[in-house]
Amino acid sequence: MQFFRATAVPWARSGSGFTLLFEALIMMMAKAMPVKSIANIVKEHDTRLWRVLNHYVHESRQESDFSAVTEVGVDETSSKRGHNYVSLFVDMKSSQVLFATEGKDASTLERFNADLEAHLGDPSNIREVCCDMSPAFISGVEKHFPEAHLTFDKFHVLKIINEAVDEVRRQEQQSRPELKRTRYIWLKNPKNLKENQAATLETLQVKKLNLKTARAYHIRLNFQEFWNQPLHEAETFLNKWYFWATHSRLESIKKAAYTMKRHWNGILRWFTSRINNGILEGINSLIQAAKAKARGYRTIKNLITMIYLIGGKLEFRLPT
Repeated sequence: MQFFRATAVPWARSGSGFTLLFEALIMMMAKAMPVKSIANIVKEHDTRLWRVLNHYVHESRQESDFSAVTEVGVDETSSKRGHNYVSLFVDMKSSQVLFATEGKDASTLERFNADLEAHLGDPSNIREVCCDMSPAFISGVEKHFPEAHLTFDKFHVLKIINEAVDEVRRQEQQSRPELKRTRYIWLKNPKNLKENQAATLETLQVKKLNLKTARAYHIRLNFQEFWNQPLHEAETFLNKWYFWATHSRLESIKKAAYTMKRHWNGILRWFTSRINNGILEGINSLIQAAKAKARGYRTIKNLITMIYLIGGKLEFRLPT
């Protein structure tokens, strides 16, 4: 009986079954096209290619240095048809995805805390965190990053107001048919309306119609001016808006205002931190585009690997 011994060679990784040049090609192609498509081109099963991606992403992340990270943005992205989620943690200064993990509860902050320390980061150095108003994220930040100030993302704050305006419209259109098919008119800023939409808005805002939706719309527009205030006038402006909203006799608007009150400090913190999750929204759109091209990912692990590949700014030890 003959015995064979595997010998290490300089042009292939031990146990890989592929040359380093081939693996470099796979890593490059994976940033531009679905792994399944690559598998069809190179005549390999995609599972083997995912092993290559997972190896190099893991290897590169082991060498990551998060010691300079002080500002973090947190957001979630859907994994499968909106039912499963992955939470993303991004360095707000470098726009780098630091960590991605399954779920969107408070435990994701605990896992990020551990991962940060594993990459030379110090949780006590995190001074600013930007996120939505998720109670899970808020409690996770308070517990695991006690030195951090919370800034609530502008997009999510405005979303609460927009949802309140839309709720007023939905209820009112039951008795006011002229409001049907006008949803997006009330959710856009006047300068972004098409000519016919602007004409419709002007007609519906006539005082004699006394539409509740029109009143809610003006409260929304006024709130948007909040972000244009100088720091020393911001809280005064917000107090005046809060009084108007809570005395509007519009239940949805009042509810939105009470939500703002509960998150008062995090909303005002924007005037000091000046951070928002626009960076994460951009990364999220790239992730969703990649997911759509791939028609989803078989496992959460594969999705997370792709997230790091897209936004992790990783360097790989591969020939070029």
